[in-house]
Amino acid sequence: MSVSAAIIAASRTVFLERFRYGPLASTHLDLDFHLRHHFCRLSSAVLADLCLGAAEVDFLMTTNTSDGHATDKQKLASLLEPTGQGHLLAFWDDLDTAQQAGLAAQVESLDLVLIESLFRGVVDQPDWAELSRRATPPPAVRLTERNSGAGGELGITDESAAKRGSRALRGGKVGVILTAGGQGSRLGFEKPKSEYPIGPISAASLLQIHIEKIRAMSARCKVVVPLYLMTSPATHDDTLRFLAENDNFGLAADDLLVFCQGTMPAVDIESGKVLMAGKGELFRSPDGHGGTIAALATSGAMDHMRARGIEQLFYLQVDNPLVPICDPALVGYHLLAESELTSLAVAKHKPQDKLGNFAMIDGRLHVIEYSDLPDDVAELRDEQGDLKFWAGSIAVHIFERSLLERSIALTDTLPFHVAKKKVPHVDASGNLVTPTEPNALKFEKFIFDLLPAAERPIVVEYAEEECFAPLKNAAGAEKDTAEYVQRMMLAQHRSWLEAAGVNVAAGVDIEISPLFALDDKEVAQRTKTGQTFNKSEYLSPS
Repeated sequence: MSVSAAIIAASRTVFLERFRYGPLASTHLDLDFHLRHHFCRLSSAVLADLCLGAAEVDFLMTTNTSDGHATDKQKLASLLEPTGQGHLLAFWDDLDTAQQAGLAAQVESLDLVLIESLFRGVVDQPDWAELSRRATPPPAVRLTERNSGAGGELGITDESAAKRGSRALRGGKVGVILTAGGQGSRLGFEKPKSEYPIGPISAASLLQIHIEKIRAMSARCKVVVPLYLMTSPATHDDTLRFLAENDNFGLAADDLLVFCQGTMPAVDIESGKVLMAGKGELFRSPDGHGGTIAALATSGAMDHMRARGIEQLFYLQVDNPLVPICDPALVGYHLLAESELTSLAVAKHKPQDKLGNFAMIDGRLHVIEYSDLPDDVAELRDEQGDLKFWAGSIAVHIFERSLLERSIALTDTLPFHVAKKKVPHVDASGNLVTPTEPNALKFEKFIFDLLPAAERPIVVEYAEEECFAPLKNAAGAEKDTAEYVQRMMLAQHRSWLEAAGVNVAAGVDIEISPLFALDDKEVAQRTKTGQTFNKSEYLSPS
């Protein structure tokens, strides 16, 4: 058997093992595409980018000669030493053949010039302080305008938007992109955050709640809304297992595509040396939600969208269970404004709120991170005394598929954002070091950096209690803890019941399944005026 044939055979075995979780539970790269179309020349660097979790790949050696190990090490050293990264081979001789192959693949996948440039600050970073001083507020539909039916500066009413959005949903034109790459470690939950049992009474997971919202909207519109679920190497295997154990929470296999984002190494904050998680493993973390675009292309998700006729993609992150997924009004505003990108915004309470700030700079929409917005700019007021930069981003967007397709060519131009983090690593003696202070630089791309590429972008304001309660912090923090999120969920559901004329006794908590009702109008259809709840319960269809 030739080397290429051996690699393909081994690759097929790996892929089919992963494939058992469902026909669209894809790896980070669409390996199935390569196999079906007989693309046999797959490099070790390509195969190393598969989401294999902790599993090692034992067929990635660059040569099959008897002295292959030595040749491989020499080749790697010639790559690493010119950029001062030769330490990555310090434990090579301690590794077995499979571990050496895995390390070789990781090393070959590194963009060493980029890493060096990022550490040295050679890669240009925007001067946000300067840019923000010439920024203007974004084109927006304010909540007061929506509630009054005035139409605002766009001349679009909520009623007309909801009708247009419903028509698009019924036509099968809308899909959902859900990012779920984070672990729950900060919450003391050693599993993917998507599995966190956030339901205050039901203990339903974040992922279950999002999927049930998608199913409920599909049922309302009598059409299937497909879900494109992006994981990370840290969460991919566990997410596939969780979905399989729960029968995809009712989603058909053809309506769910799970794909994996890429990674970037972390480097020592002082020397710029790539950190190692183990003797044969680099420390790598997800490359940020900006990696979504490239992952959509390589996973085959974009092809799936085209085949299904999906034209608009509703984008959200898994940690926020209040997101009104595929809300017809938001979809309708997007379509009636002929926008390529529509963003849901909440009004900031204070100038320094920790939210990204929507702003127009030189005619293009941007999100300026709160840490990059100078205080004097953040505190600017308009003639009515309101914050000039009021529009806070909660990472909920609607993208035209055509924008995503066009953006694939732009992903390499997205800026990296640099963060100082505490990263456990193996030191020069092979001992595990757990730092107490930030010791590393991590590099991420953010999807909102694609906003400037969008034509006719708009922002639509929603009330915070309708859409924003992210699970981010462990118990004891002021906001965004599990208790805080559950309190927000229960308050929303109580308000729906009360709006329908239903009485909820003091101290009684009612949680509403998305499959029971998605909003106050559906609650009114499924309850009776004057009905009273005297004990806490979970309202579900069964």
